[in-house]
Amino acid sequence: MGRKPSISREGLLNEAEEIVRAGGGAALTIGSLAQAAGTSKGGVQYSFASKDDLVRALVDRWTGQFDAMLGEHSEGDPVAFVRRYIAATRASQQAMNAKMAGLLVSYLESPANRRETRDWYRAIFERLGGDTDTARAARVAFLAVEGLFLMHMNGIDEDGEWTAFLDDVECVLERLTN
Repeated sequence: MGRKPSISREGLLNEAEEIVRAGGGAALTIGSLAQAAGTSKGGVQYSFASKDDLVRALVDRWTGQFDAMLGEHSEGDPVAFVRRYIAATRASQQAMNAKMAGLLVSYLESPANRRETRDWYRAIFERLGGDTDTARAARVAFLAVEGLFLMHMNGIDEDGEWTAFLDDVECVLERLTN
């Protein structure tokens, strides 16, 4: 019978997030995670065979948390979905900073990861389908929020204007759909 690991996979992911938050994606290595967690590289590799596996696990965790904030799919109400998307974006941005977002960019260097991300966006656009003015307004609002996210990733939000821009998107969405 094997020895019980002293740190859990979730504990390692928590430590990995702190490393990325403090030093960016480049600071995250198997060695830096082992040191932060007080374990050996082999201890980390027991849970994550490579840095790619570790980054994928972080992205999967973030995506899962974000998807949980979106809630269940409600057919035929793209505006309600975009409002939930904006709320989830606001909430997730408190935890996500530009350094963590930079890690997402490196994640997308893999063709398999890009494909998975495209599939995620395709599922979003299916939820926003339709040829009504309301559906179109919802899609434009979604694209505006994603554009803001990219700007935030690139550190443009140094003055904390992020939430004010999200307020603008919500205001315009409200005006277009009522």
